[in-house]
Parts: sequence; structure tokens; C-alpha cells
Amino acid sequence: MAGGTSKEVIARGMRVLGLAIREQPRIFTLALTGSVLFGVLIIANSFVVGAIVGRIAVPALRDQRYDAGALALAAAALLAITGLRVIGIFGRRLGAGYMQFRLQAAYRRRVTRRYLELPLSWHQRHATGTLLSNANSDVEATWFPIAPLPFAAGTVVMIVVAMASLFVTDWALALVGLAIFPALGALNVFYSRRMAPRQIRAQRLRAEVSAIAHESFDGALVVKTMGREAEETGRFAVRANELRDALISVGRLRGLFDPLLDTLPSIGTLVVLLVGAYRLHQGAVSVAELVSVMFLFTVLAFPVRAIGWVLAEVPRSVAGWDRLQSVLGAPGSMPYGERPLDRRGGAPAGLEFAGVTFAYERNLPVLHDVSFTVQPGRTVALVGPTGAGKSTIASLAVRLVDPGSGTVRLDGVDARELTAASLAGTASLVPQVPFVFDDSVRANVTLDRADPDGRPLGDEQVWAALRLAQADGFVAHLPDALDTMVGERGTSLSGGQRQRLTLARALVGRPRLLVMDDATSAVDPRVEAAILAALRGADASASILVVAYRRATIALADEVVFVEHGRVVARGTHTELLATVPAYADLVTAYEKAEAEREREHAYDEDPYDKDGYRKDAYDEEVPA
Repeated sequence: MAGGTSKEVIARGMRVLGLAIREQPRIFTLALTGSVLFGVLIIANSFVVGAIVGRIAVPALRDQRYDAGALALAAAALLAITGLRVIGIFGRRLGAGYMQFRLQAAYRRRVTRRYLELPLSWHQRHATGTLLSNANSDVEATWFPIAPLPFAAGTVVMIVVAMASLFVTDWALALVGLAIFPALGALNVFYSRRMAPRQIRAQRLRAEVSAIAHESFDGALVVKTMGREAEETGRFAVRANELRDALISVGRLRGLFDPLLDTLPSIGTLVVLLVGAYRLHQGAVSVAELVSVMFLFTVLAFPVRAIGWVLAEVPRSVAGWDRLQSVLGAPGSMPYGERPLDRRGGAPAGLEFAGVTFAYERNLPVLHDVSFTVQPGRTVALVGPTGAGKSTIASLAVRLVDPGSGTVRLDGVDARELTAASLAGTASLVPQVPFVFDDSVRANVTLDRADPDGRPLGDEQVWAALRLAQADGFVAHLPDALDTMVGERGTSLSGGQRQRLTLARALVGRPRLLVMDDATSAVDPRVEAAILAALRGADASASILVVAYRRATIALADEVVFVEHGRVVARGTHTELLATVPAYADLVTAYEKAEAEREREHAYDEDPYDKDGYRKDAYDEEVPA
């Protein structure tokens, strides 16, 4: 978050704007050229108006006649200046808008790319709503001053030219300008310093409101089932009201500043009139020159306000920039290696954990010297009590995180040395909590990927993956089959159906290593057994590491790795461990008793569809077939 004094904030804001200019120099030059052209033409217009009044209007009133040729020439001059000013305004606004939107798009891409590069541990420490605010509100805030920046820069040039013109016209009138222009600058700086803390606080509250809103929406099920709607609404209202008050404070200060900025040029015009009348009486200036200077002071108020716009938004820009840098400069990236991994004709991959230790940041180690192997084509069940480190092992297997020490190898190669394509094409994780996009079934399974041969995934491959995941039955009974839209997070599907859909998503890419982190917990045990049997019987196309709880699932594995307190305490077949490891036997027996109790409670049906045509899974909601 932006810190320091207001003066420091302004200085830092100028550096941020300087970075923007360096990133988009050509577009800024276009916008600045348009702004300078506009400013110079304002000055030129004031002198043309002065000449028309002094040399045409006054003589016409005095002599009771006018010069048609001179009027035509004056009209042509005004039209020419107006036309050039239009070109200047167009160039300034086009360039400023184009520059602002290009920077916003570029930094949204950078932030998103950095999100994808940062390790899972970093994401676990940051609220999703805050991350959304970084990529949206903070990016917009950082580059918001870009819109008035060329106008403000052109105004500075205009003021310099105006002062030079005043000195050429008359030194006394120039002294009025020397008093008014610094006063305008001082007012802008004072305004910016008072605005800085308000803008910074408002930007911070925007992120907090976004974070609370996202958390409430994401946890809508918990909020409603626990009857916490009023409390959650109150929690959101507190921050929303704070943001409202912060923005009102910003608006109140702006409302005070704008009239003052309008008043100073008006005072300058009045002083010019008084001083100018005296100088006119002395013969030091002509009527045309006096009118030109007065007109100049009259039209200066609006352009000079652009400087205030920039300075007013600089604190918000700095706050947004600091929040962006907390993402772009965050440590802990996980760069991929450059070593490709041969698919070996699609044969199953081997997985090896060698002395792996892992700890989440600022926490005690989760895993201690974990070593085991998954031989190609074999199924290994990972069993252990809650908190033993099973999900962490699953994440390490597909390199969502890297070990603190030790090595995770795929086909004998350190996973950190592999390219992103090799890693994604070799290992696939089916997580415990399934995620389904608001899209069609087909899109959720394929994710617009190509098969290992580079061809787009076709419907035959999708149906084959659905059959392996025991999902083809319910998909075939959906209204539009593969084209059925499943809703946000798959809300039209039951929990077990979402799990099977995400399993099909992993299988359609034909991974050589499939890691299942309790990925079938929401389906009928018989369906789960059918899934594992199908995977083992599918020409042994993948090695399988499965986090398992049910005895039937564990018994299907070729080997069981028993984990306690982050350590591998036993390995062997299910039968061997039941006979030799009491802690393992107690755990599996406890799981089995709990499963039997749930079976009695839910009374699984033999027929997968009821009389109304609804498919029924023991843990699934009823979904129309």
C-alpha cells in the first residue's frame, strides 16, 4: 500500500506516469502534440479576438462603418483556429484513451500471467476477491491519470507560452500572470496532498469490499444453510459504508477545489482589467492587447484544471501501483525446465518420491523424508488419517508445489527440469473438490485441448473418457447431451456427477500418470469401484496414485502407502498391512464402519433411475435424466 508523506506520494506518482510514457512513447507523443496544439491555439485565439475587438469592432463603433474584407478575414482566422483546435482535441483524446486502455490491457495480462506463475502456497494466502481487485480495480486506478496527463502536459506548455506572450505585451500585465499562475499551481499541489490519504484509503476499501463480496457469494451455500444471511449482509455493509464515506470525502474535497480553481482566473481577469485600464490610459497598451490578455485569463481556467485532475488521481494511482507490485514483484515463482519428456508410445509413467520434505510457508513441515515409487502401469493407494499429508503428496506429484528438499521424478527425471508441455502431457490431477466451468459438457471435458498427436479432441474421445469415468450414462440423459450447459460451477449437476466430469476431463488427455485426490468421494462406492476397475483394465494406459478411504478401493491397488504425520510408515499390499500394521487396520476399519453406516442411511438403489426418470447416486442430488 502506498505510504510516505503526500510529497513523496506525488513524487512516486510522477515516476509511475513516467513509466507509462516510456512504455507508450509514440502514443503519448501523439496525444501531447494534440494537447500542445490545442493550448497554443487558445493563446492564438485570444490574440485574434483582441485584434478583432481593437482593430475592427472599436473602429466600426467609432466611425459607424465596418470593413467587410477585414470581417471576412477575421472570420476565416477564427474558423481556421477552431478547425485546428478540433484536430488537436481529437489527437489528444484519441492518444490519451488509446494509451490508457493499452496500458490497462497490458497490465491485466501481466497480473494474470503472474498469478499463473506463482506457487499454490502464495494463492492460499490471498483472498480471491483481493486478487480480482488487483487485476481489475487496481489496474484501472494505476493508469486512470493517463487520460488527463497529455492535456495537463500541454497545459504546462500553454502556460509557458502565455507568460512569454504577456511579457511581450506588457510587463505590468505579465506580473499579474506571475501572481495568478503560481497560485494555481500551489492550489493544485495543496489539493493533491490533501487528496492523497483519501484516495489511498478508498482504493484499499475497494479491494476489501470486493474480497468480502466474493467470499460471500462463493460461500453462499454455507451462509444460507447456517442462516447467516443477516450477519453476512451486515459484515459487507460495514465495509461498503466505509467505502461510501471515503468516496464522499473525496467528492467533498473535490467540490471545494473546483470552485477555487474557477475563482482564481476570474480574480486574475478582474485585476487585469484594473491594471490594464491604467496602462491603457498611460498609452502602454492598446485596446486589442488588453482584450487579448483578458480573454486569455478567461479561457485559462478549464485547461489549468487538467493539472489538478492529474494531481488528484496520482495518490490513487500510487495505491493501485503498489498493490500491483505486490503481485508482479511477489517472490516464489516456479519456472519450468527445458527438458522434454518422451511419451514412450503412450506407455504409463513411473513416479518416484526420494527423500521429499515439504512445508507451507511460515508453517511446520508437512512431509518428512517421504520416499516411495509408483511403478509404470501400477496402482498405488495413498492411505492415512486426516492431516497426514496425502493431498500435499498429490500436489507434489503433478508439481503444483515443489519440495523443500528431496526430489519428485517422472520417468526418472526431476519434475522441476520438465517443460510445461511435458508435465501437463504426462501427469494429470483429479482434485478432491471438482471445478466445473459455466460451459457445455464437451467444453468442460476438452478445454479446447488437442490430443497427443496435435489433433483437436473429437466427440469419440470425449465419450470414451466419459465411459471410463462412468459419466456417459448421465450425460447421455442430459437435455442436449454433450452440448448441455452445466451452469456456473456446474450447479445443474450433482456432486458425484461433477466429480466424474472432472475425472473425464483428466482422462481425455490420455495422461501417463493419473493422480486422484479422493476424487470419487461423492459417488456410490459401486460406481467408484467400477471407475477404478475400468482404469486398471484400460490397457494399463496410466499409472495411478489414488488417495483412498474405502476398503473396496484400497483393495484394488497393487500397493498401499500408509502415511502418518507426514511420514511413510508402511508399504505393502492391503492384506499385508491389515495383518502387520495395527494403526492401518484400525483406520481402514473405522472408514469401513462409517461407510456401512452411510449405506444404511442412504439405502443405495439397484436401479440407477427412479420411477420419474431421475438418476440416483447415493451422494448425488437428483438430476433429471
